Amino acid sequence: MAIVLKRPEQIRLMREAGKIVAEVLAVLAETVRPGITTADLDRIAERIIRKHGAVPSFKGYRGFPASICVSVNEEVVHGIPGPRVLQEGDIVGIDVGARYRGYHGDATVTVPVGRISPEAEKLLRVCREALEIGISYARAGNRLTDISHAIQRHVEANGFSVVRNLYGHGIGRALHEEPMLPHYGPPGQGPLLRPGMVITIEPMIAAGRPETRLLPDRWTVVTADGSLSAQFEHTVAITENGPEILTLP
Repeated sequence: MAIVLKRPEQIRLMREAGKIVAEVLAVLAETVRPGITTADLDRIAERIIRKHGAVPSFKGYRGFPASICVSVNEEVVHGIPGPRVLQEGDIVGIDVGARYRGYHGDATVTVPVGRISPEAEKLLRVCREALEIGISYARAGNRLTDISHAIQRHVEANGFSVVRNLYGHGIGRALHEEPMLPHYGPPGQGPLLRPGMVITIEPMIAAGRPETRLLPDRWTVVTADGSLSAQFEHTVAITENGPEILTLP
C-alpha cells in the first residue's frame, strides 16, 4: 500500500482532530487518582470527543470495545477499560484517538497515580524524552528509521529497552496507514520522509526486557517479564519547515 501524502487542507482537519485528542488527554491526566476506575476514564473521554462532533477512533475498530486504551503498569498497549481501580503508585498509559470530519488524531501519555517509585519516574521521563528526540528527526530528507534509531539509542543509553513488534504508523482518513514505524533499528532505512507525510511516533519502552505477550482478552499486550512499561505518542506532520505536532492543545 502506498504512502498517502496529505494536502494542507487535510492536515488542517487532522490538526483539529489532534486538538480534541489533546484536550481529552489533558482532562484525563488531571482526573487520574487513586480510587478511579479505568472505565471512568473511558466514559469521560467519549463524552469530550463527542461533544466536539468527533467520534472515538478506537471504539469498534477491529472489535475493540471501548473509546480509549488504558494500560496499567506492565501493560504496554491496548488495555481495555473496565472495573479496575487505580492504586497509589501505578503508572497509567492513556491512548486516545478521535476522528473529526473524516480524519484521525492519535496520541498517548503515561501518567503517575499519586506518588510513584524513582524507577517509574525515570521510565516516564526517558520515554517522554525519546518521543521528543524521535520527533526532532521527523524531517524531510531523513529516512524513516533515522527516527527509530534515535529513539532506541536514547532509551538503551538510560538502561531501558524498546518493546518490539509494536509500531508507529501513517495516519489520515484511516487510523493505520503506511508506513509502519519501528522504534528501534539501524538508521538510514525505510522510505524518504517527504512533506505531506503524517505519522504517529509512539515509543513503547520497558524497564526490563523488550519481549511481550498477549493476554487472553486478545488485546492487552504486557511485558513478558512483568516489568513496568511506558508509552508517549504524538501525531506528527512532515513539513518543509520541519516536524509539526498535530496533537497539541
